[in-house]
Amino acid sequence: MPADYVLDDLDRKILALLMENAKQPYTELGSKLFVSGGTIHVRMNKLIAAGVVQGQTLRIDHTRLGYDVSAFLGIYLKGSGLYSQAAEYLQGIQEVVMAHYTTGVYSIFARVVCRDTDHLRDVLQRIQAFDGIQRTETFISLEQAIDRPVQVVSAELLAELRGLAE
Repeated sequence: MPADYVLDDLDRKILALLMENAKQPYTELGSKLFVSGGTIHVRMNKLIAAGVVQGQTLRIDHTRLGYDVSAFLGIYLKGSGLYSQAAEYLQGIQEVVMAHYTTGVYSIFARVVCRDTDHLRDVLQRIQAFDGIQRTETFISLEQAIDRPVQVVSAELLAELRGLAE
């Protein structure tokens, strides 16, 4: 499957519906989109092969597991050449759930989830133990208002597809 795979309208509708509810059976999607479940299956395999769909994950509410503190860290590295080693180091700290190599004032912008502020302090100490980190800035999140994937169809079409789901 070529990496320059071009999505058509059916691909976009499939993705839009699955982003709303990834547990929908292909046969159900097919009936909503007036194609067979087999067609949905073939399309999904093509989207996976093209790298458009990169797996399926389970989303967890960290707070329900006792991780009540979500914080963002701006990480300053001593040198940009240390990014790979720093990223590998951060990979070993399970509370780091996201890290981005960025432009601007920070070398890395990361998100951590912790049980409480004492746990956050411990995690910060482990992060700052990496010799290549010059310093960090911490921002505690009070509330997350938006967490969604980028939409692949227009708002109007999405509303129409949602209507099909009922």
